[in-house]
Amino acid sequence: MTTVEGTQPAPAATTAGGGPGLLRPLRVRDFRLVFTGETISVLGDQFHFVALAWLTLQLTGSGLALGSVLMVAAIPRLIFLLLGGALSDRWSPRNLMLYSNVLRAVLVGILAFLVLTGRAELWQLYVMGAIFGVIDALFYPAVSAIVPMLVDEATLPPANALLQGSQQLAGLIGPATAGVVIALVQTGPAFVVDAVSFAVAAIALVFVVGGRRAAKPASSEDGEKPPSILATIRAGLGYAWSDPAVRSLVLLTAAFNFAFTGPLSVGLPFLAEHTLGGGSATFGILLSGFGAGAVLGAVTAGSIRRVPRLGTSVLLIAIGLGVGLGLLGAAPSVIVAFGLLAAMGIGAGFINVHVISWLQGRTPEEMRGRVMSLVMIGSHGLAPVSYALAGLIVDVGPVPLMFGVAGAIVVVASLAGFASGVGTQMAYAGDEEAAA
Repeated sequence: MTTVEGTQPAPAATTAGGGPGLLRPLRVRDFRLVFTGETISVLGDQFHFVALAWLTLQLTGSGLALGSVLMVAAIPRLIFLLLGGALSDRWSPRNLMLYSNVLRAVLVGILAFLVLTGRAELWQLYVMGAIFGVIDALFYPAVSAIVPMLVDEATLPPANALLQGSQQLAGLIGPATAGVVIALVQTGPAFVVDAVSFAVAAIALVFVVGGRRAAKPASSEDGEKPPSILATIRAGLGYAWSDPAVRSLVLLTAAFNFAFTGPLSVGLPFLAEHTLGGGSATFGILLSGFGAGAVLGAVTAGSIRRVPRLGTSVLLIAIGLGVGLGLLGAAPSVIVAFGLLAAMGIGAGFINVHVISWLQGRTPEEMRGRVMSLVMIGSHGLAPVSYALAGLIVDVGPVPLMFGVAGAIVVVASLAGFASGVGTQMAYAGDEEAAA
C-alpha cells in the first residue's frame, strides 16, 4: 500500500449533469468509496454503542458507571480535537482517516476478545475508551476536511446529506438489530461486528485517490521554516474567533450538545428499562426512532440547495428540538417516546446538513480542518460534564426533570441566539451581500 503523501492533490470532482441532485455526489468515485466505507463503519458503531451500554450495566448495574465510561472517552477527544484539525490542514485527511480506522479495528477487536473470553472488566473499558477518544479526535476533523476535497461546492449539501443520511440510516437499523443480537447472544459478537466494520472502512480508503495534500517542504526558498503545530492551531483559533458567525455557532453548538448528550446517551437507556418497562431491544427501538427521523431530515435537506433565512430557520428548528427533548422524559409509552425522538431526528438531520455545508463552503481550504474541529469541540466540549451529571441524576434523582431542564436549556440558548444576531449572521454569501 502506498500513501503518496508527496503527490499533488487531486482537485474536487465536478458533478454537472442530469440525475437526482441527492444522488449526484455518488458519481464521484472517491466519494463513493468514502461513503460506502463510512456507512458500514457507522453501522458497526451502533452495535458498539448498544453493546457498551449493556456491558457496563451488566458489570456494574450503575448508570453513573456508564456515564463515567463515556466521559473517559470524551475527555481526550476534546483535548486532541484541535490537534486533529491542524493535522488535517497540514497533512492528508485521507491518510489520517485510514490510519485511524486501522487502529480502531485493532482496539475493538481486543475488546471483543476480552468479552468473548469472559475477561472483560470495568477498568479495561476506561483504558480503551481513553485511547478511542484520542483516535476519534484525529479522525473526525479529517472527515469534515475531505468531503470538500472530493466534490465541488455546489455538491456539498447533497454530499453531506448522503453521509448524514447514511449515518442516521445506520442509526435506524443498527440499534434495533444490535439490541436483538445482544438479547440473543450477549455483547461479544456485537463488538466483533464493529471491529470488522472499521477494517472494511480502512480497505475502502486504501483505494481513494483524492483527499491528499502535497508534502510541504522542510523550509521555503528563503530558508524560512513552516509554522509549528502550535502556531497552526493558534492561527485557526484566531481566524474562527474573528468571524462572529463561526464564534456564535461554536457557542450554540456547545449549549445544544450539553443538553442532548447526557440525557440521550445515559438517560434514555434508563428510561427504556425502568420507566417504559423494556430492555435492550426497547432502547434500540427508541434510538432507531431518532435515526428514522434523521434520515428523513437529511434526505430532505440534501434535496434543497439553499434554505431561505438559514440562521432563522436553524434557530426555530432548535427551539422545536428543545420542546421535544423536554417532553421525552414524561412520555407515557414507547410509542409516544418513539414519535418524539423521530420528530427530533427530522429537525436535527435537516439542520446538521445545511449548517455543515454552509460552514465548509464558507471556510478556506487551508483553515477548514481547524474550523471544523472547533465546531466539534463545541459539540463535545461539555460532553464529559453532561455524561457525569446525567449518570448522577439517573442514580439518585428524577429522570423526567432532567429531560425537562435539558429541553429548557436548548430553548433558552436558541432565544439567546436570536438576541445576539445569529439569525442574520448565519447566511449564504449572496444573502450577506444583499443584506449589506
